[in-house]
Amino acid sequence: MPFAAVTYDIKPGYERELTEIFGNFRRVKSSRVADDTGEQAGTILSTAVFLRGDTLVRVIEYTGDLEAVARHMAMQPGVREVEQKLKPYLTKPRDTDTVEGFTATFRRSLLTTIAQISARDLPTPA
Repeated sequence: MPFAAVTYDIKPGYERELTEIFGNFRRVKSSRVADDTGEQAGTILSTAVFLRGDTLVRVIEYTGDLEAVARHMAMQPGVREVEQKLKPYLTKPRDTDTVEGFTATFRRSLLTTIAQISARDLPTPA
């Protein structure tokens, strides 16, 4: 399963506030990601958020089309709420108020994947 990681440029010293924002995240009702026609385009399997100094990283484990995953995230109330709550702590503004702005920001913030290794990729023992 692939992973994607996006970065946020954060003002340092707000670990408690940021932990609270993500700790109160409203999860989506379904991990199913649909495309523009309503057909399944993937799933969001898990997310994790990491913080050090002035960098926050959100890691998403998913299946399917990453662009569809980003569009799906852009429409989720919990994601929109987090993006709004993060605004006072950002050193660089993020245009995430619309689906188009969110997906463009997602692409710009995406880290380049250089390796992904999972025990799930190992052959099943006989």
